[in-house]
Amino acid sequence: MISIIVPTYNERENLEELVSRISKALEDYEFEIIIVDDDSPDKTWEKAQELAQKYPIRVIRRTKEKGLSSAVIRGFKEARGDIFVVMDADLQHPPEVIPRLVEAIERGADIAIGSRYVKGGKVENWYWWRKLISKGAIMIGRVALPKIRNIKDPVSGFFALRRGIVENVELNPVGFKILLEILIKGKYSRVVEVPYAFGLRHAGESKLSQKQIFNYLRHLYRLMKWEGEIDRLIKFSIVGMSGIVVNQFFLWLFANILGGGIANLMIANVFATELAILNNFTWNDLWTFKDLKNKPLYKRLFSFHLAALTGAVVQWTIFGVLIFLGMHYLIANLIGIGFSFIVRFLVNRHITWG
Repeated sequence: MISIIVPTYNERENLEELVSRISKALEDYEFEIIIVDDDSPDKTWEKAQELAQKYPIRVIRRTKEKGLSSAVIRGFKEARGDIFVVMDADLQHPPEVIPRLVEAIERGADIAIGSRYVKGGKVENWYWWRKLISKGAIMIGRVALPKIRNIKDPVSGFFALRRGIVENVELNPVGFKILLEILIKGKYSRVVEVPYAFGLRHAGESKLSQKQIFNYLRHLYRLMKWEGEIDRLIKFSIVGMSGIVVNQFFLWLFANILGGGIANLMIANVFATELAILNNFTWNDLWTFKDLKNKPLYKRLFSFHLAALTGAVVQWTIFGVLIFLGMHYLIANLIGIGFSFIVRFLVNRHITWG
């Protein structure tokens, strides 16, 4: 059986068309539709109960809890099917795509994501700022959580999965991106993305707000902490601090040996940076990324060098500009290191120990 889980809030006007289209799309399947409504003022739950006389619908009216993700989790608990499908009620997720998601599961996928951003997928008639927010959210998520870096649409609200993926898994999401929680905590091995056209909302109002954006960032932080990425970032920072000491000491030493002048200071900076790179690699390999040694030592060292030099280019560029403008060379160097820190961490996390 397929369980279609639809969280709702003020979706009364969309409900009849949604249920009719789901039923038509799944006429060759055994299915149930679980409407989880957060006590909508427009009485969506009441309309769902009316439709239950004609369609295989179960209605859950929540009066004490709120939130899309918690509604989906409640739906998981109540579902009887072996395959779960999650979708919105606003008809932006076309029910006609559900059979393709189910077929992907039947062919061996553990999770099938309705994706707007793989070949064949698209978003219809969004304002530029909505596209920017969506793309930005995905980029931030893929950078913050390496486990999902190869998934094009990890924040999709339209997906299918096997029941076992979330059984006995403690899901505790914040906001409305339940798929992120499942991708990080779920028990799965294969994810497939199925292209679809994200359509126009037929009725009601969009749920996007500043609060939702804040909750998304809060959710990312919690998942990073759960994955150990926050601890890793702290360790990387500590190692980086030791690298600053090494860099600053040898810069001072070489500057005094070679003498002043921009050219000599730039040369001194190159040697000091190289010694700091070797220091940082050693400690990161032994401590920060000790659980991610998937490559031979020489490859890790080579990749780390390339990654570190990418950050060093940023550092040297800023350093050169600032001392040209008359800033003291030690202060200029610290500013350059600060700007290159994020570059170094991201490249190292995703490439050297990716």
